[in-house]
Amino acid sequence: MHPSADPHLQFASIARRALALGYELMLVSTLLIAGAVILVPLTRGFDPLLARPLLQCALFALASVYFIWQWLHGGQTLAMKTWRIRVVAVGNAPLDLRRAILRFALAAASTLLFGLGFAWALIDRDRQFLHDRLAGTRIVRDEGGGMRAEA
Repeated sequence: MHPSADPHLQFASIARRALALGYELMLVSTLLIAGAVILVPLTRGFDPLLARPLLQCALFALASVYFIWQWLHGGQTLAMKTWRIRVVAVGNAPLDLRRAILRFALAAASTLLFGLGFAWALIDRDRQFLHDRLAGTRIVRDEGGGMRAEA
């Protein structure tokens, strides 16, 4: 649904999403450091050629659980709550598991491609990230539980 079709649904601005991404980077970095502190000692007896990929896969899984769980339970991470934005499926519906996994996988791929999918928002007609466009999701403003027009 295009936001103009629903007066309560307003896409979040690029600036607001960028600020949330910056905060998210700090939170996820802390989570991954904590995960590494726990996991690295567990891989000490492993062959280094095996230990590194195992650790990387475990940390990727930790990040995926962090995002997907929160998107499925309210549509917001802590950073998104702070900046009053929410991820929804097209039509303002909550994300289902398939869509949340797809969004995470596409966002991760975008990150590995030097943020190309995030930069996509600069040319997208609705200023949406490429992973949101492909996953059928949107980042919208969330003011106190109800959607309001963006300032």
